[in-house]
Amino acid sequence: MSAKDQNPSPSSVELPLSRSVGYQIRTTHRLIQRYLQLRIHPHRVTLGMWYFLRVLWNEDGLTQRELSNRVGAMEPTTLSAILSMENRGLVKRVRDSHDRRKWNIFLTSKGRKLKDLTLPLAADVVNEAVAGFSEQEIDLLLKLLGAIQSNIGARLDEFDTQD
Repeated sequence: MSAKDQNPSPSSVELPLSRSVGYQIRTTHRLIQRYLQLRIHPHRVTLGMWYFLRVLWNEDGLTQRELSNRVGAMEPTTLSAILSMENRGLVKRVRDSHDRRKWNIFLTSKGRKLKDLTLPLAADVVNEAVAGFSEQEIDLLLKLLGAIQSNIGARLDEFDTQD
């Protein structure tokens, strides 16, 4: 086998969208997000708020940086979302008692109440997305997605250590 056969030129590589795992995951993700937004909109919750609220419902009192890391957002995006949620009375910012440079983000009672109103809607979205799947198929899907995440995470770690 020649070197040319081992490393095909970019123009000879074909990846139809129907066979692109990345494209299919992205399309699925966008559809789920769009449907979720429609479901939570009556409660005046945006998708931007949703991801931060989800984290805070599990870990109230995180710093802005911790919240950014958990959601996977840049800190300016996090600050914008926090200010929006603060204006709506969903969260409050409190100076960290150990490090005055940091702010901790806490849910208000209004922010906590949204969990009972919106989390069932999100569960419905997920259930509708996997309608007709058996429990074994759902388990397999989650296992396969976890494997993809691990594979790509390991590759990203390799790039991070190269820098």
